[in-house]
Amino acid sequence: MAPSSSMPSPAPADAAVPRVVVDAHHHLWDLSAGRYPWLQEGYDEQAFFLGDHRALQQNFLPADYRRVSAGCGVVATVHVEAERDRGEQVAETDWLHQQHAAHGLPSVVVAHAWLDRPETAERLLQHLQYPLVRGIRSKPVTAPGPHTSVRGQPGTLQDERWLRGLALLQQHGLSWDLRVPAWHLAEAAEVAAMFPQLRIVLNHHGFAWDRSAAGLRLWREGMERLAQQPNVCVKLSEFGLRDQPWDEADNTRIAHETLRLFGWQRCLFASNFPVAGLRIGYAELVAALWRMLAHLPPEQQHAVMAGNALRVYRIPLPNETSPPWTPTNT
Repeated sequence: MAPSSSMPSPAPADAAVPRVVVDAHHHLWDLSAGRYPWLQEGYDEQAFFLGDHRALQQNFLPADYRRVSAGCGVVATVHVEAERDRGEQVAETDWLHQQHAAHGLPSVVVAHAWLDRPETAERLLQHLQYPLVRGIRSKPVTAPGPHTSVRGQPGTLQDERWLRGLALLQQHGLSWDLRVPAWHLAEAAEVAAMFPQLRIVLNHHGFAWDRSAAGLRLWREGMERLAQQPNVCVKLSEFGLRDQPWDEADNTRIAHETLRLFGWQRCLFASNFPVAGLRIGYAELVAALWRMLAHLPPEQQHAVMAGNALRVYRIPLPNETSPPWTPTNT
């Protein structure tokens, strides 16, 4: 049963719990320092899930991130690969380490490597030479819609080469950032069960793009399957919809459903900036997430907005060491 759309009563404030933010998913790019085909070449708004994204065709650097997030209490960030040209996968990781050295962010990096290529093992070892790398995002081949199947095709979640790549991630202690549309969530749950020691972080709440009753039923069924796997957590991020304004009431319903399924222990706040900026400002987004969590006790709010990301991505704060990540049963 879907949670009520009415706003819950806020939990009492607790001054002992810090109101800080760890952004578990954002991007940076310098269009003069690397190739980003989706931004610079063959622009195709029909292929992009939010449609018109011309506003993103400009640099987004650490100074820009600090400007848009000012006053939001961000203490650490996770950079997730930004679709840089796949011939520059390690170059992106190198550039991000330069940004960290010069500007203090990002805190850690989720890099890109294809999981089904002859060079996969070598590419992972190259990324592992960089100390901020915590995981890999590599998108499998997916179907264009829920009524089309690509199951078993090369590059899909059932491809034996792809599965061998996931085994390498598990072997190296790297996490996998999973990004698939809702109609592939059940298949992703099958894969998660095959690799119980692999840390899997589902991007963007599993993309509840279709908010109809049938669409949400498909999304919910897939999320229920994934939530049964204790090695999977989920980002409360990118609630934006194609050609629609950001709707807090509707997005709160999705966030509460995600929290119900995964529990507060396995949900992470993430901004997906600058992409999410096509629909909402950073400060407005953070404020909306705090409101979505207002029914939780302060320590659980803190876990979702900061603590869980510190644990999952092993992010040390100044003068601290990060605890190891272990699967959490909820």
